Amino acid sequence: MEKLVYLSWAQEGVSRSDQRGELLGPVAEEILAAGALALNVSLADTKDVIPKPTLLMGEGASLSAAVALWLPSVDQRGAVETALGRSSRRLDGYLVTESVPQPCLDRNWKDGEPSPGVTHFTWFPKPDRLSDEAFYRGWQEIHTPASFDLHPLRWEYVRNAVARVLTPGSPPIRAIVAERFRSIADYTDPERLYGSKEALVRTMEELPLYGDLESMHSTPLSEVIVKSLHV
Repeated sequence: MEKLVYLSWAQEGVSRSDQRGELLGPVAEEILAAGALALNVSLADTKDVIPKPTLLMGEGASLSAAVALWLPSVDQRGAVETALGRSSRRLDGYLVTESVPQPCLDRNWKDGEPSPGVTHFTWFPKPDRLSDEAFYRGWQEIHTPASFDLHPLRWEYVRNAVARVLTPGSPPIRAIVAERFRSIADYTDPERLYGSKEALVRTMEELPLYGDLESMHSTPLSEVIVKSLHV
């Protein structure tokens, strides 16, 4: 099995509600019909309830949706990209390897129902100054453990390392991260979002070990697990 993540920017004139209907309706049906074993759709309609998110960065301000799916083989992605492309003016696709340093252990809602809370969604490239070894050490061995102190109320942490770009012309990013918070307040209230000022300062000091602030992109998204992965 292989995991694919697609970042979508909606066509001009398409409302967030219209794109939500497309992605959770006919597009989701086509992706599942193409053989997807699991499908997660995250949408930028949180902009209606979080008008000024604290952690909005880069192209996160314009991202419309992020779609994650599992296929038996990446070779089957053609129909997936065709379906997603009809509602996107820009579509960036990536083959990734998934790691879940913090799984959600108390899920109590069904597939197809909106997930509670909000997802902080981030993607970024590897700085040219860093080797692969240094990048992964900084991101996974140093930042990941520290992130538990930075966000003590975080509910789930899914870390995707990009193996390769799938869509021609898309930026060569190396990291895609989804951090789930149980409630909007846990995300929008800085006193609940951050564990301490010291943890935040340490995070900023360690950032150059894996990324550059000016090349990071992030935004809050709402999540719908259309189909869970059962292995």
